[in-house]
This record gives sequence, C-alpha cells and structure tokens, in this order.
Amino acid sequence: MAAGPWGWGPAVAVLLLVLFALLLGGARRLRRLTVACGACADLRGRAGGVRALLVTAHPDDEAMFFAPTVLGLGRAGARAAVLCCSAGNYYNQGEIRKKELEQSCLLLGVPASDVTVIDHRDLPDNPSVEWDTQLLAAYVLKHIEANNINMVVTFDAGGVSGHANHISLYTALRYLHSERRLPEGCSVLVLESVSIFRKYISILDVPISYLLPSDALFILTEEETEQAKRAMRCHRSQLLWFRHIYVLFSRYMVINSLRLL
Repeated sequence: MAAGPWGWGPAVAVLLLVLFALLLGGARRLRRLTVACGACADLRGRAGGVRALLVTAHPDDEAMFFAPTVLGLGRAGARAAVLCCSAGNYYNQGEIRKKELEQSCLLLGVPASDVTVIDHRDLPDNPSVEWDTQLLAAYVLKHIEANNINMVVTFDAGGVSGHANHISLYTALRYLHSERRLPEGCSVLVLESVSIFRKYISILDVPISYLLPSDALFILTEEETEQAKRAMRCHRSQLLWFRHIYVLFSRYMVINSLRLL
C-alpha cells in the first residue's frame, strides 16, 4: 500500500496520540479482565474450586513476574499457594529473602501457611546453573500430591529473563506433564516470555496481549497494579535502581499471558 502524498507522518502521529492517551488514562479505565479457556475456563464454577500452585525459582519471582496471575486467580475464587524452589541465597541473603517472600505473598493474598521454600544445596540460586530435572520434578510432584493441586503455574521455556533456574522449572514441569506423572486433571500453565520491546511498554502491551492467542490472560486494574507494586517493594534487599525502573515499566507488573502445556 502506498503512503500517499503526505507520507506516513499523519498515520504515525495519530497512532502515537492513541498510545499516549492509553498510557495516561488506560489504567484507570481497565476493567478486571480474565480471558481464558482450557484449564481456566470454569475457574468460578468448578466443583471443589481451583487449587493453584505457583512454582517459582526465587523469592521476588511471585511479585516481579506473576502478580497478575496470583491476583487474577484470587479474584476468580481460586486458592493459590507458592512453592519457591530456592531461598535466593546468591548473595547470602537467604534468610532475609524468605521473610520478604512471606510479606509479599501476604499482600498478594497468599498466607504464610501456603508458602513453601525449598532450600536444597543442589538447587542453588545461580543464573548459570541448570537445576537437576529429576530432583526438581520429585520435589514439585510431592508438593502437588500432598496439597491436592489441580493447576500449576510456572515459567515457559524462555524463563521471561532467560535465567537458567527459571528455565529449569519449565523443564521439570514439562517432564512431569509429558511423562503423565501429574495427578489426573492437573493442568500446567506457563508464563509467556515476550520480546524486550513488549516487556518494557507496561500497559501499552494490553492490546497486543489481548489480540494474540493465549490460554489465560490476566490484566490488573490500577488498584491491583498498586497492590502488585507494594508486594514487590517487600523485597527490600533486591530493590536496586534498575528494579525500580522494572517496576515502573514492565508489562509483567500489569499483564500475564499464559499457555497450557
């Protein structure tokens, strides 16, 4: 299609104005939105309810990446628990980070009694270490069976940030799923990794996420977004300057799109 005598300038200007208006006022107008199918289709009416387990690698993952999912599941009437597979002890802050995790989860609606941390020497917090699939799968499966979990949420193959520990969680859950080791009726949702551009455009990613296919989509209201930010601020030991920027601009503080395994 030809650009016409005026070129693409007017069209681009209109698009930028629309995006700017969305950024300024969109959060106030967003309604609580859950677009789902498959395992999430009957969240509200499912007999016995949804007992969801969020499997993370480190304290702060639940707020930094999964807050829209945790809050969205709670809004839909599901009971969510968190299984964190390390204490986040890379800088010898493990005990501090465990406490921060409990505080964050409480703000997200998950009581301390539903938060479990695996602190195993063979599952170290290290961005260059891939965790043992069999060991990790055994821990996760034991927790699923002990707590009658019927939905598991974790990272996808990209791990959102490419962190080896994140990707190890996906590998373990994919193994359990492909080997049919999970209890009958237990589904697995993985958080979609997106491009660096989409990752840092905050609510401007809403229309993109809405139009692209996914099995579950959670978008927070302005009030819920502030709740997610408060949860992230509980992780005081991790709030370096670049994480403040992340909290301001990351779409994962507002939007989660997930796929079923």
